[in-house]
Amino acid sequence: MVRPTSVDILDTTLRDGLQIEKAIVPTDVKVTLAEKLIGSGLKHIEVGSFVNPKKVPQMADTDELLRRLAPHEADGVEFYTLVFNLKGAQRAVDSGAKNIKLVLSASEGHSKANSDASIAEASDRLMDAAVFARDQGLRFDITTAVSFICPFDGITEADHLVEVLRPFVDAGAHGIGVADTIGNASPSLVRRNTSAVLEAFPDKPVNLHLHDTYNFGMANVIAALDLGIANFDAAMGGLGGCPFAPGAAGNIGTDDLVHLLHREGVATGVDVEALTEVRDPLIDAVGHNLTSSLSDIPATPAVFDGLFSPASAKA
Repeated sequence: MVRPTSVDILDTTLRDGLQIEKAIVPTDVKVTLAEKLIGSGLKHIEVGSFVNPKKVPQMADTDELLRRLAPHEADGVEFYTLVFNLKGAQRAVDSGAKNIKLVLSASEGHSKANSDASIAEASDRLMDAAVFARDQGLRFDITTAVSFICPFDGITEADHLVEVLRPFVDAGAHGIGVADTIGNASPSLVRRNTSAVLEAFPDKPVNLHLHDTYNFGMANVIAALDLGIANFDAAMGGLGGCPFAPGAAGNIGTDDLVHLLHREGVATGVDVEALTEVRDPLIDAVGHNLTSSLSDIPATPAVFDGLFSPASAKA
């Protein structure tokens, strides 16, 4: 496989980054954060999820947030939301969503903890959402949680992962997401399972969603790059985690990911200095420090002088 020369980053700060926080961040603040992310050059933003607001109150304003950010679509920015059932897909349509991500667990243990259903039951429920979204003209991706390792069931076998994904690919999924939900996958496991997905569905773009619980995140990025993966999720400052996966820590940091990719000569279209302007309002919003490696580096041009080749900062 040839490494990609450019990568698309889906920033998940407003969804995965905030869903586990105790603070309920006001919609106005989320809009400000989103616009700063967009100002840095990010073109793909995950803004929330259509879930039960009693279970995840941090996501209760997803519909309003989509509406308020919609004018940025004219500038080529794409917004994404997570959906787990038909009701969520209907809410997404009513809110003017154009891109949704359907999420299904790849293990029985996580499926029961996350959706109170077996994989088969959750898959049937999610298929109703997939068909509805497709018929309404929405683009949908299928993402599998615990694609590599599960806190309840252990290692996820590659052939099982492929079969969990297959019905949704057959139903018209635009892309495939594979998630290391608890951040415990090693590069060899990422290579094994991701390779199986690439081989099974060669015509579909594959997105990697990585958490950094055991500091494997950036090593897994390199492993995925070497497979030709050109789509990654990340959250500013390393925020995030799954409320229903014991031991899950934050995502890989958007700032760290951009830093690594630029050092490797891979373009992202993101201005690193502009990205640092997200830090302070994000810290104020969540009420604590961030954990990414770049979080404490002063946001001055001198910090980054000479680190990147001029071409690497442009998509």
